[in-house]
Amino acid sequence: MWIRIKRILSNKTVMMRLAFTLFILLIVRLASHITVPLFDTRAIVQFMESSGSFVAILNNFSGQALERFSIMSLGISPYITASIAIQLLQMVVPSFKEMSEQGESGKAKLNQITRYLAIALAFIQGLALIIGISINGSVLIPSLEAADVERYRYFYYIYMAIVMMGGTALAIWLADLITKKGVGNGTSMLIVAGIVTSLPTMWTTLWTKYISQGTGGWDIVIFVFIMLLYFGILLGVVYMQIATRKIPVQYANRQGKSDSNIPMKINSAGVIPVIFAQTILSIPLSIVGFTASSTTGFTGWLNTIFNYQQPIGFILYVLLIVVFSFFYSFLTINPEKISDNLSKSNAYIPGVRPGQETQDFVAKLLFKITVIGTVYLVVLAVLPVLTSIIFGFQGQEAQAITLGGTSLLIIVGVAIETTQQVETDASQAEYSGIFK
Repeated sequence: MWIRIKRILSNKTVMMRLAFTLFILLIVRLASHITVPLFDTRAIVQFMESSGSFVAILNNFSGQALERFSIMSLGISPYITASIAIQLLQMVVPSFKEMSEQGESGKAKLNQITRYLAIALAFIQGLALIIGISINGSVLIPSLEAADVERYRYFYYIYMAIVMMGGTALAIWLADLITKKGVGNGTSMLIVAGIVTSLPTMWTTLWTKYISQGTGGWDIVIFVFIMLLYFGILLGVVYMQIATRKIPVQYANRQGKSDSNIPMKINSAGVIPVIFAQTILSIPLSIVGFTASSTTGFTGWLNTIFNYQQPIGFILYVLLIVVFSFFYSFLTINPEKISDNLSKSNAYIPGVRPGQETQDFVAKLLFKITVIGTVYLVVLAVLPVLTSIIFGFQGQEAQAITLGGTSLLIIVGVAIETTQQVETDASQAEYSGIFK
């Protein structure tokens, strides 16, 4: 391990890329403290206090930019939503499917469409959020003249939505800079940077609850137990993220034993199923959050069905994760394409005939692996809900303290991928020096 670290630290190119990435993340953090002009931040504080856990998740993903209602409140999330939508459209729209098969040129066109869609979504989400918050009271700063507010109210709303849209465009551009000139995937790095900033809040909340305001020895025991539980979950997530099932491959034109294989990750779908499930549940919950009452009438019914802290919503949440996990796993890993590629390479899986039998073998294996990965995702996704009930976290405590969940999965996944890329870049630079 120390040899790897020394190799990375001694590589000037890699260190410059790391420094550039940290510089961009610093810019993002500074921008997250710039409030949207004309907006009264007291309105967003009141809105978040009365809203559910979904708004807390958005706030954590934005690095607390939402609670300040900064220009980076939406962050990179509209781009993620647009990327998911474009991926799904590739299955049903022939022109999108053709572009995905055209190599780099097609990929560039899809990326451009994704960016345009993300900008449009950012404007729509920003405007909907402003109008939704305004239902419970004025969102404009008190210094504005009452007559101007009444006359130009929606012009102000549109102006603020455009500013938020500009913040998302800035986030997309900075993410591209990290991808091209920095370390790791820029989009993932911005998400992780936002999530990591919420961790100190969790630790301080736990310390205040059990140590500063604790009543005795049992509070200290519970605090230590929660710490051990958190790090135990962290180790489990790391293990599951790097766990793979290798399919051995033999080439007909090669003699002797072959070390070639096809690696299949246990959690091949990644965090996408959980994000899909939360996105679907967030639409009706947003309607509930924009109303004054969430316990009666139609909004009460929506809250019962789609809030995963309610029994029915919890079951629906789990079912959505299961469905999307299988859907996305078979979308990203195509058994038919794997079988065709093996046949074209004059390769085969030992003990399995080429063609349809190979396709069936890969499909059955992928199904078994996905079952394990889905159980893992479900357990990880429901852990914050269960731990909140077991330890009695309520209100702001439940929003701040998250044991497990999507955030931890994203942090670990991005950390592993970034570490692998840094080591690869350092090794490539080292090998290239031989030929100079």
